[in-house]
Amino acid sequence: MSLITFPRRKSRPVRIGSSDSSVTIGGNFPVVVQSMITEETHNVAGAVEQIIAMHKAGSEIVRVTTPNMNEAKCLEEIKRLLRSKYQDVPLVADVHHQGSDIAVEVAKYVDKVRLNPGLFVFHKRVAREIEYSASEISEEQEAIEKSLLPVINACKQRDIAMRIGVNHGSLAERLTVTWGDTPEGMVESAMEYLRICARHDFHNLVISLKASRVPIMLAANRLMVQRMDAEGMNYPLHLGVTEAGDGQYARIKSTCGIGTLLAEGIGDTIRVSLAEDPIEELPVCYDILQSLGLRKTKVEYIACPSCGRTKFDLPSVFGWVKKATGHLVGLDIAVMGCIVNGPGEMGDADYGYVGKAGGKISLYRRRDEVKSGIPQEKSVEELINLIKSDGRWVEPFKGWEVPAPPADLGGRIKVDIPLGTK
Repeated sequence: MSLITFPRRKSRPVRIGSSDSSVTIGGNFPVVVQSMITEETHNVAGAVEQIIAMHKAGSEIVRVTTPNMNEAKCLEEIKRLLRSKYQDVPLVADVHHQGSDIAVEVAKYVDKVRLNPGLFVFHKRVAREIEYSASEISEEQEAIEKSLLPVINACKQRDIAMRIGVNHGSLAERLTVTWGDTPEGMVESAMEYLRICARHDFHNLVISLKASRVPIMLAANRLMVQRMDAEGMNYPLHLGVTEAGDGQYARIKSTCGIGTLLAEGIGDTIRVSLAEDPIEELPVCYDILQSLGLRKTKVEYIACPSCGRTKFDLPSVFGWVKKATGHLVGLDIAVMGCIVNGPGEMGDADYGYVGKAGGKISLYRRRDEVKSGIPQEKSVEELINLIKSDGRWVEPFKGWEVPAPPADLGGRIKVDIPLGTK
């Protein structure tokens, strides 16, 4: 059975990094996972340590903040230490205030420069309500172009990328006066910068429109795609719900925003923003991508919620199966409590484990029952043997043994079995 896939919006590929460890955002490349360190950039040793940890945990691109010129200059040493101690990790420098000076400096060292249009050419808010005149708009746009051009030239010189990263909470006052606090204002903020880049023949761009509220983030990105299409642009999009918070709600909120757009074919790189250790963002990113069939980074398990028809303590047995097979990345494995709905619901799984009357287990390959009448205490061992016979088994580590079965397979007493492996 073939799985449904989501047709992705066609975007131009943008390479991040120039070494063997570079990644490409957009085109036909997989959706890229990225995050941002929390260590201060001037703590070079600490920043390097966190970048390495983030990259090893799955952050394919890592972002660092550069709020001032001193920290911008630290990036040279950070890059040097990464290469000597580990490898050349694709780095993005986050630039906010002080116009082009910091951006031009960081462009000497990193692989992508992130600019926030609402803060790049910064004007202190004066709570203005009167609309801007045509001459005022033109004057401000000229100031933006004057500041942006040195950054464009610096990026061109090293063939690095730029992210135009619009945040709903930091739109320039001119745009909020003209458009209101709306997705339209976010899109117009990004388009101003894109048009300037186009005039200077610079197209190595990634765009993001982030908000802390999911409906605004969704509307802004959908409108951004429409506007780019109308002007013949196909830049890749970076998705995220900014300032999502922490815990379960932040994960659900991020998944609703990012996952909805990915299901519509929109999005080429993602970051989940949690008020936690940033390393905790990465499993959420990969879970979103795996749930949509866009990346495969672990076993896909299918398991019924259990009911009165279930022939064994399903949570415990499910944990036993996961402990035995959790390292077989790429497989789909189902654990179903009974024969009523099991075979149909797990029909697209590679292997199925189904409870039957009399305390026995049947094993399936896709929809075909291949072994039946298996005693429960031998069921996981037989599942492993089936996977081995198909040539799809990989030993997890030296000395690994089949985990012991739960203490009471037939009853409904919970036993302490880990529900997964890392």
